[in-house]
Amino acid sequence: MSGRTLEACLEPALAAGGQKAAAARVVIALASACVTISDLIAQGPLAGSLGATTGDANADGDEQKELDVQANDAILAQLAPTTTAYYASEEEDAIMTLDPAGDIAVAVDPLDGSSNIDANVSIGTIFSVLPASRDGASASFFRPGRDQLAAGYVIYGPHTALVLTLGDGVGLFVLDPVSRQFIKARSNLSIPVSTREYAINASNYRHWTNPIRLFIDDCIAGTEGPRGRDFNMRWVASLVAETHRIFSRGGVFLYPADNRPGYQSGRLRLLYEAFPIAFLAEQAGGAATDGVSPILYKSPTGLHERTPLIFGSLEKVNRITGYHVDPAFERSVSPLFDQRGLFRA
Repeated sequence: MSGRTLEACLEPALAAGGQKAAAARVVIALASACVTISDLIAQGPLAGSLGATTGDANADGDEQKELDVQANDAILAQLAPTTTAYYASEEEDAIMTLDPAGDIAVAVDPLDGSSNIDANVSIGTIFSVLPASRDGASASFFRPGRDQLAAGYVIYGPHTALVLTLGDGVGLFVLDPVSRQFIKARSNLSIPVSTREYAINASNYRHWTNPIRLFIDDCIAGTEGPRGRDFNMRWVASLVAETHRIFSRGGVFLYPADNRPGYQSGRLRLLYEAFPIAFLAEQAGGAATDGVSPILYKSPTGLHERTPLIFGSLEKVNRITGYHVDPAFERSVSPLFDQRGLFRA
């Protein structure tokens, strides 16, 4: 049913009690923080130079933008009254303890795509909600992605939207600019099964491993190649923007490992980027992998651990996995745009 507020849609979870209710309350708090972030972003340069660097780097070595810090602060302020025991963020050096008696752990990328702030390109917030472990902070986060209670992202674009799962399908909520509440727009969001779009940064072609090159070469070859159809490439350099397009019209996103220093294990963070996106993708009928293993089977061993990430339409993700693990896909790498290979789709 569309047209209901986020809080109304979460009433069954709130009534269930226990961790389900606690997770729902945390989602409401995160949504409230994202309203604040949305308002700040909407001011653009009128709010100051939000895209300016603070002079500091986050725990993962990336330059912090002013808006990164403000987004992180807004989320912490909203989580404070909840039963969140532990908080992990791209902007924090270590796991924070908020409520030692709490029962929820929250991992967040407060502002994904912040390099696009000044360009007025869609950016977002990504979050993962996990049960707090009795064994402490590390055990709460260093566990398989399948343990997530909820996950979602908020995209700040022409409109602000929340895409959310509590493990029973994916819902789309849109921020009403009048009431300042998230209103349900769609239930049971699903990723289209078949599509002719892929998203990758093709400037890194020379650094890719053979399976990724072969897959992209086959797409570029179009109707005359082994796939027998033409494809379109998209690349926004904002994970949330790429994800929202795939949820809207299908496709596959690839941020593989490559041969550059610092990229051999991938670049996206497993805990607060890949886990929530993978949970959403699977709940929407899609899939997510690192090229060989499903993302949700992985367990991080470090707070800011990186991973390759490939997700989107199930058929495309399975095909890319085949290029990595099926000997039938092995062949010599030909120059870009050349024709070779089998397996028309």
